[in-house]
Amino acid sequence: MTAQVKPWKSIDAQLEILRTRGLQIEDNDRAKRYLTRLGYYRLGGYWYPFRQFLNVENGQTAELRHDDFMEGSRFGNLVDLYVFDKKLRLLALDALERIEMALRVDVAHLLGERDALAHENADCFHGNFGKKINQKFGKTGHQIWLEKYQQQVRRAGRTPFVSHHLGKYDSLPIWAAIEVWDFGMLSTLYEGMKYNDKKRIALKYNVADGNKLAKYLRSLNFIRNVSAHHARLWNVNVVDRSPLPQGQYWQQLNNARPFFYFCLMQMFLRVISPTSTWGQRLITLLNEDFPVVDCDAINVGDFGVVGDWRSWELWP
Repeated sequence: MTAQVKPWKSIDAQLEILRTRGLQIEDNDRAKRYLTRLGYYRLGGYWYPFRQFLNVENGQTAELRHDDFMEGSRFGNLVDLYVFDKKLRLLALDALERIEMALRVDVAHLLGERDALAHENADCFHGNFGKKINQKFGKTGHQIWLEKYQQQVRRAGRTPFVSHHLGKYDSLPIWAAIEVWDFGMLSTLYEGMKYNDKKRIALKYNVADGNKLAKYLRSLNFIRNVSAHHARLWNVNVVDRSPLPQGQYWQQLNNARPFFYFCLMQMFLRVISPTSTWGQRLITLLNEDFPVVDCDAINVGDFGVVGDWRSWELWP
């Protein structure tokens, strides 16, 4: 019979488990502070790469981990990795905020010229989004989107611009409505736009195909959610992958690794904020803050970088 749940462990007991498994604890009090502030399981995502590989019976090394740590693993290593990842998440959120704001305005300006309430008008969108019934939900994609939008409006009901508009008018015009959208709503609505409308916006960012830009936004929304919810980003596996842009250096990248999406962010920022130092800050972070460790547990290649990336025109 299995236990219903793992038993509670004190911070001292947690630290002793790590020590007995071979993790070097350089500063006991510092380690206890991090376990108290961040929690055993959040830090577990950062010490996982430091655990030994489990040898399988045929002598091959499987992608399974033993509880014991690799020789030379230190608590300070995983703290440094956590701090690096936190800085990486903040850098991602900085770029994604600018991208989200710019694209909101792009969508509102284009559709708003056609209809001030374009976001509520199914005729302003592609038929697959505005008219085709999703058999699972019995509604169109646009109807599903509108339900979420109305929820956001209700949540923002006391916000001055929302209460002002709804006190005088029946609905928010699209150029005001964009302020209650999140990145996921933006990417969904953009994907539902008519082909030529998507293309007009995509060309602004040197993307020839609006459907490709829609896929970029969907993947960047995943990066945004990981970052906003304080999850581990630096070596996350991106399941909803974007297509590779044209160009020799793009073809070197792995679109399952986060660095590819940081390259996409830089591509957008060169249009949105051409004087931004964001790219240089990423270079500095990778050069100066990626942890130096005494074992083979981690390397910057796990983030997805390739050897000559700093020489690409994309980067300052």
